[in-house]
Amino acid sequence: MRNRNEAGVWMGLIRSDSAREQPLLGQRQIALLRQIAATGSITHAAKAVDLSYKAAWDAVNAMNNMAEQPLVASATGGKHGGGSRITEYGLRQIQLYDIVENEYRRFVGRLNEKVHDVDELTNFMRRLMMQTSARNQFLGRVTGLNIGPINAEIGVDIGGGDHITALITRGSVENLGLQEGSEVFALVKASSVIIVAGEPKLKLSARNQLRGTVSDCKKGAVNGEVTLQLAGGKTVTATITNASIDGLALKEGDPAVAVIKSSSVILGVAL
Repeated sequence: MRNRNEAGVWMGLIRSDSAREQPLLGQRQIALLRQIAATGSITHAAKAVDLSYKAAWDAVNAMNNMAEQPLVASATGGKHGGGSRITEYGLRQIQLYDIVENEYRRFVGRLNEKVHDVDELTNFMRRLMMQTSARNQFLGRVTGLNIGPINAEIGVDIGGGDHITALITRGSVENLGLQEGSEVFALVKASSVIIVAGEPKLKLSARNQLRGTVSDCKKGAVNGEVTLQLAGGKTVTATITNASIDGLALKEGDPAVAVIKSSSVILGVAL
């Protein structure tokens, strides 16, 4: 855990250069958490940090999915009803962030006094930082490896009683240094998620079947987004056609299952 935390700090530090100091990584997300703690409402918090309601919800879902425990808990009461609160774990992350930010400011001040050409290193390091377009990102730990001559099945515990199986090459297992207990990120594109309404008793070949309730359902011009709230507090989002949304008669609060092929799961590790 220490290595991952230190990596997060350094990822924040390299976002500044000697000429102009930029915000520490995650500042906007922390600002959103502060406002949720203050107002008890994602709607009000979104306005306070100049985010749309959807962008704020997406940010909360992403943070909950990537955290070891939920940072924000939402009460029932409809899309704009109920309320949201910061968990004890979430408050602790805000406190830790404040400590890191203070040390970060001091560090940058000392660095600028000693090094006058940080830009070159900063630009190089930025290129090494990977960002992904995958909508679903889960933090988890490897619980099992079934390694064959070419491919391997990797079981990942993503918390809250939910598990994901990924099918990757044996070479990838070696390159990532995976073993039982390894911390990994499981990435799944929204277009790779199939939604099954209700609580089906079908037998499916897809290894991953995440059960939850519909927390959000929006239509676009042709396709729509359906988000399921899982029992452990995490969410999974699928992109499906408007016709499918209508055919499944999906609405908030309905039980549903997110089905994901193991070959659609990408695993990553923090350096």
